[in-house]
Amino acid sequence: MISAYTGTQVREAEKPYLDDVRGSGAGAVLMQRAAYGLANAVVSGLRRRGQRLYGARVAVLAGKGNNGGDGLFAGALLARRGMRTTAVLTAGAAHDAGLAAFRKAGGQATVLTGDNVAELAALAGGADVVIDAVLGTGAEGGLRGHAAALVEALNREARNREARNRVGQHPARAALVVACDVPSGVDADTGEAHAPVLAADLTVTFGAAKAGLLTDPGADFAGSIRVIPIGIEEGLPWPALRRFETEDLSALLPRPQRRAHKYTRGVLGVVAGSAAYPGAAVLACKGALAAGVGMVRYLGPPEVADLVRQSCPEVVCGAGTVADAHVQAWLVGPGLDDSDEVQLQRARDAADSGLPTVADAGALPALPDVLAPQVILTPHAGELAALLQRLGVDVDRAAVEGSTLSAARRAASLTEATVLLKGATTLVASPFQDFYSQAEGTAWIATAGSGDVLAGIMGALLAQLGADVGRFGERGIDPDERWAAIAAMAASVHGRAGVLASGGGPVTASGIAEAAREVLRNV
Repeated sequence: MISAYTGTQVREAEKPYLDDVRGSGAGAVLMQRAAYGLANAVVSGLRRRGQRLYGARVAVLAGKGNNGGDGLFAGALLARRGMRTTAVLTAGAAHDAGLAAFRKAGGQATVLTGDNVAELAALAGGADVVIDAVLGTGAEGGLRGHAAALVEALNREARNREARNRVGQHPARAALVVACDVPSGVDADTGEAHAPVLAADLTVTFGAAKAGLLTDPGADFAGSIRVIPIGIEEGLPWPALRRFETEDLSALLPRPQRRAHKYTRGVLGVVAGSAAYPGAAVLACKGALAAGVGMVRYLGPPEVADLVRQSCPEVVCGAGTVADAHVQAWLVGPGLDDSDEVQLQRARDAADSGLPTVADAGALPALPDVLAPQVILTPHAGELAALLQRLGVDVDRAAVEGSTLSAARRAASLTEATVLLKGATTLVASPFQDFYSQAEGTAWIATAGSGDVLAGIMGALLAQLGADVGRFGERGIDPDERWAAIAAMAASVHGRAGVLASGGGPVTASGIAEAAREVLRNV
């Protein structure tokens, strides 16, 4: 499991070492470890690109703080390997020891001024590697003044290069952009991005992954993430954010025992579909069946039930009430019509049943404002904005997309439910303020019905795992937080299934459901 921390948490863990960071004590050792890891990451990145090291051009954009010092020390190490290194000192001043080491190794340093922005942008844009070491985890807000102008110029050049390459005019390879700890302008705690930001191909972060790198929009700028241990790891507190990996899924996903039967493997009730959106019910049921639930009971309009039977003959269809259905978990909402009061009442009854419940799409506006942790709300950004507005928060979709972690946190706190915010990075927030981030998917899964399949997978996992408290405790997950963990597991399975079904090209929701079986078989 990947654990991520806020910049504040990491700085607190570093604090005992940093008093003498400019001297030869423990703080200096941390900086040298960080610089060594950063330099090695640059070397590895060049080799992966098939570029030679000797003579490679490296531009270090160095701020005046410790982040700039990390970049300068790394630049010194690269200069000693025969690379041509230039430091652009974005704040005039620089980390004294780092700059001295950089110059001693043969690096050239230039102070950024208003008069040489274009010149230095051309120099950095023509380099083989650009190291962004302007702002670190302690920065507030984004780049300003000449540094902002420099990054804006670099971004313009990158756009122009892409345009030329698309039409075959003077094709040129972009520099490998490596961010030092965090891309400058990305908030290490929340992932908010303060323009302009230089998008990195690789972020080399120290001590631990930063939460802002694993949430949107910060993840848009982070590229690949490489964590360099520097010796503070044992001093870190409970993580701000976690991400499941393959071995976690392997340990947590359900496996039927020898004497299992359909009822012991979980029964999921589904309230979904309408005359306008009958396919949503089918896709939700397909997702649930693919995720291994023992039985699916569907409640809904007869015409939708007929389509479900034709597509999924395994599903038991009916038109009764929630109270009469014997299930372990509920899925409500996909494809509901806001004029169908019978279905909406079923959705409300399911959320009020005390059973684990996934509430998606059409159910979200129909539910009470305050719910319970075992109710998992699954909005996309627009739906979450509408939910927060209903709860008195002045926010729109753009604001949610600009600060996804904060928005999910706020919604979970206000509703007392678990909230899964769908997106390129899927975030899960529990009302106890435990957070997960999953991003295994591909942009191809942004297709109609994909969310219905995700809801079905999640409902199936709730029905199978909701009562299995011990399984989560063994993995260091508080049993009260298992609802958030199950939601994150479903997001991971769904993303992996989307990649498998896509194969690098277009995919349908039905294809994602089918691929989920293969994911669960192989994890």
